[in-house]
Amino acid sequence: MKGGAPPLRHDAAMDEHETFGPDYWDERYCQQPALWSGQPNPHLVTEAEQLAPGRALDAGCGEGADAIWLAAHGWHVTAVDISAVALERARRVEGSEPVEWIRADLAAWEAPGPRWDLVNAQYLHLPPALRPPVWDQLAAAVRPGGSLLVAAHDPAELAHEGHGPDPDRFFTAEELITHLGPGWAVATNRRVPRPPDDHHVADLVVRLVRMAVTPSA
Repeated sequence: MKGGAPPLRHDAAMDEHETFGPDYWDERYCQQPALWSGQPNPHLVTEAEQLAPGRALDAGCGEGADAIWLAAHGWHVTAVDISAVALERARRVEGSEPVEWIRADLAAWEAPGPRWDLVNAQYLHLPPALRPPVWDQLAAAVRPGGSLLVAAHDPAELAHEGHGPDPDRFFTAEELITHLGPGWAVATNRRVPRPPDDHHVADLVVRLVRMAVTPSA
């Protein structure tokens, strides 16, 4: 795995990302009392229930449902999001087990590591130029033997109408697995259909385990 993320070039993708920055997300959250369901993502629950609790990083935590669920199930959790509004809502519903909430843009934040047993990234759809450096940062945060869990909308739904205006933000499981390379074992790689009345068609769920010793090339 690469040692840390390379500098990000300032191009059209960066301009787009800056457009959808903290102000955009704060305004979007302010438009509704709650943007998300308040329930943990089922893909996280399915995968985390197979793991012994340890230290977890929730990347792009939103209103905090995943982080709060992890904390309630014995994990020591750090949760990061770009929106101050989302994090304030998360703090208000935080359970008896505390979570460390951090406001940061994942495209610029350098996660300290490797220290986490689980790094959780649910529906983190970034412009193509930003995906590799953010993946590298999140992967670098995983300790040997720990897991990087990524869930995203399946790009197969691009063939269907109504998928949204940002097809470049979709990616395949193979793209992620290939990028991270031979230092990772694939624990989960599955396609999960969504309910028939859902706007999205299916999700991809990938859990990669960082190997204790990276094989030589």
